[in-house]
Amino acid sequence: MPAKPRTYQPQKVSAALAAQNEELRAVVHGLTEEDLDRPTRLGSWRVRELLAHLGLALGRLPGAVDGPVPDGPVLSLAGYAALSRTMAEAVDTAVTEHAATGFAGPPEKVAAAFDRALDAVRAVLDRPATAAPGQRTAQVVGRPMLLTDYLVTRLVEAVVHADDLAEALGRDAFPHDRQAVAAVTRMLADAFADRAPGGAVELRIPPYAVVQAVEGPRHTRGTPPNVVETDPLTWIRLATGRTGWAAAVDAAVVSASGERSDLRAHLPVLG
Repeated sequence: MPAKPRTYQPQKVSAALAAQNEELRAVVHGLTEEDLDRPTRLGSWRVRELLAHLGLALGRLPGAVDGPVPDGPVLSLAGYAALSRTMAEAVDTAVTEHAATGFAGPPEKVAAAFDRALDAVRAVLDRPATAAPGQRTAQVVGRPMLLTDYLVTRLVEAVVHADDLAEALGRDAFPHDRQAVAAVTRMLADAFADRAPGGAVELRIPPYAVVQAVEGPRHTRGTPPNVVETDPLTWIRLATGRTGWAAAVDAAVVSASGERSDLRAHLPVLG
């Protein structure tokens, strides 16, 4: 029987997104022209394109909330994760165009464009709720989605790309909101379990998540025969393809024991 989908508390998710966005805003306002032209680990994207993508990804929130919500089955977080793996080409085209228009120019103009996206998000988060938290929906890629779940996907964008930005600027990491990292870790762990269903492997990401996944004999008591354990940031990097499985194991940031504990065939979770 599949695990019951995890639910998120709307107030905590909204507060985490607001806090994570402010961490990003502070960094963007300190960037130089040289910083904007730095390469990133995202193919041909420079920091400028990365910020353009973030501006688009976060700035979609008002349209998703204010537009008409179609009928049909509600898109789950796991369904969104699967859908994201098919959208890379469309995203790249949109980002390239946006970087050449809305995010062109000197650092202060880029920061102003980024501010407009974050301010639009904050305006939505600050609105009084007009429906019960569990009933509020958004329109996402032509499908209805619970608004809180959609906010979790915006947290994924904010946390993952803050880490991309840190790497591009030669820093170990940027400050992350703790609740933001917790929600993103759990969402990606659940998406992994959905992609590789089963109970042969226990994936542990303390202190935020533990899931059972991968086909094979399911343990019922005692220590599982196949255990993978890592820290939240390493897991986020693995699940989004920023870090390879072998490199993470070699660097001892992943502990994997048992004959079924090699997860590389099931990674990344997001495209």
